Amino acid sequence: MNPDVLIPQIGIVTDIRTDTPDVKTFRVNAPEGGKCFDHMPGQCAMLSMPGVGEAMFSITSSPTNREYMEFSIKRCGGFTEWLHQMEVGQAITIRGPYGHAFPVDTALKGKDLLFIAGGIGLAPLRSVINYVLDKRENYGSVEILYGSRSMQDLVGLDEIQNDWSKRDGVDVYLTIDREQPEWDGHVGFVPSYLKELEFSTDKTVLVCGPPIMIKFVLAALQEMGFEKTQVF
Repeated sequence: MNPDVLIPQIGIVTDIRTDTPDVKTFRVNAPEGGKCFDHMPGQCAMLSMPGVGEAMFSITSSPTNREYMEFSIKRCGGFTEWLHQMEVGQAITIRGPYGHAFPVDTALKGKDLLFIAGGIGLAPLRSVINYVLDKRENYGSVEILYGSRSMQDLVGLDEIQNDWSKRDGVDVYLTIDREQPEWDGHVGFVPSYLKELEFSTDKTVLVCGPPIMIKFVLAALQEMGFEKTQVF
C-alpha cells in the first residue's frame, strides 16, 4: 500500500448539490485547486472531521474529471448528519483512495455493459458510467437500469435525463417502487423490471444497491441465463 493513502489531506468543499431529500453531492478540491489524489472507478475515500467522526464513502466522480472529486452522501447517522450541515468553503480531511476498482481497462473493455442500481447504489456506479462514457470508443452498448423508492429519491436524475439518456448507444430504464401522480414512467421493483426487459445474455453486468435488491437481482439474472462470471 502506498503510505500516502494513510495520511489525511485537507480538502475544501467547493460545491454542494441537493440530489434527493436525504442525499447531497459534495464537490471537494485540494486547497491549491484540482483533486486531492487520483483514483479509479469504484474506489472510495475516508472523509473525516476531528472531534466529529469519519466514514468511508464512494468517490462518485469519474477519474477522467481532473478538476475535482465528488461524493454523493445519504444522511443516515450522526456523521452524515454533520456533513449535510456543511457549507461551501468548509475544510475537511480526506485520505485514500481505498478499495479495489472495477476492471474498466481489462475485463470490461470492449464489452456490452448493463448497469443495475437501486437507491444510493447509483453513487458508486456513477464513477464507472461516466468513465465509460468519456472513453466511449473502448466499450460496446451501455444500458442502465435504475430504481428507487420514489421519483424524489432518484439520485442524479438531472444528469441521467439530460446527459446519459441522450448519449449514442446508451439506453436508460428508470423505475420507482410505487405510483406517483407526477410520474409517468415504469412502476415496480428493480428485479421485476429486469426480468420484464429481457436483456440479451451477452452483457457484462455491474450491480450496486441494497442487499435485498442485490439478492433478487442476482437470482433474476441467473434465471435469465447470465453466468456468475458475467456479474460484478
